[in-house]
Amino acid sequence: MLSLCICGTAITSQYLAERYKVNTPMLQSFINYCLLFLIYTVMLAFQSGSDNLLYILKKKWWKYILLGLADVEANYLIVRAYQYTTLTSVQLLDCFGIPVLMALSWFILYARYRVIHFIAVAVCLLGVGTMVGADILAGREDNSGSDVLIGDVLVLLGASLYAVSNVCEEYIVKKLSRQEFLGMVGLFGTIISGIQLLIVEYKDLASIHWDWKIALLFVAFALCMFCLYNFMPLVIKVTSATSVNLGILTADLYSLFFGLFLFGYKILDPKMKPSHLLGKNFFGHSLQENSMLVLL
Repeated sequence: MLSLCICGTAITSQYLAERYKVNTPMLQSFINYCLLFLIYTVMLAFQSGSDNLLYILKKKWWKYILLGLADVEANYLIVRAYQYTTLTSVQLLDCFGIPVLMALSWFILYARYRVIHFIAVAVCLLGVGTMVGADILAGREDNSGSDVLIGDVLVLLGASLYAVSNVCEEYIVKKLSRQEFLGMVGLFGTIISGIQLLIVEYKDLASIHWDWKIALLFVAFALCMFCLYNFMPLVIKVTSATSVNLGILTADLYSLFFGLFLFGYKILDPKMKPSHLLGKNFFGHSLQENSMLVLL
């Protein structure tokens, strides 16, 4: 379920970026934070004792500001990356958050791992490096290498911030409550993303030519993100942030299938010569741009 939600946010973001040239990652996240605020922050306002909103703000306001900032910027960087690179690249490169998450869990949550876990991390990092290299080489063919590299770097930074957010989430939902995590993320996420939206994206907002298709994509993204935020704490509470992030790697497979059927990505035949790869897919990308799928 979590993987499908992640895949849904990826597909809608890619459609908005590629098909409709809508570059408003902060607006997409802002809608989700507003939903969390209206439900969980308001819920905390009516709680009593240590679960009350005012009590939490008095004791831990600065901690939740940092958490909200990490979560907002993680969402912003990942969605912004779709302006520069492909759906499959984003979904595969975000696995970089797993070794970061394991390192943070080791020092903060005192989690301990076996040798096989460290081998898996090494394989993960090797795969990340291979993906970045493949993207750069593919981008050079159509003079978009620098843009592709920017997109990859944004994904890696976003994945690292997601790891910070997930470690904090695990601690809060296990030691405190799911409602507190979602309520405080909704409160400070709405404030931070709202300010950043007005500062960074006001021109992009004015340039959107709204129609029902664009509105529907925004709604679909918000619903997928809202479901993800609601369900993930439930799973983390009974497992761990590391286990959840390993489990949702299936989102990469879903993204591959949707990339093949919706965005025209191709699994290339290794016998084909470069001259055979000059065709364009549905969104006008050179098929060489998607050559990283060979690595799958």
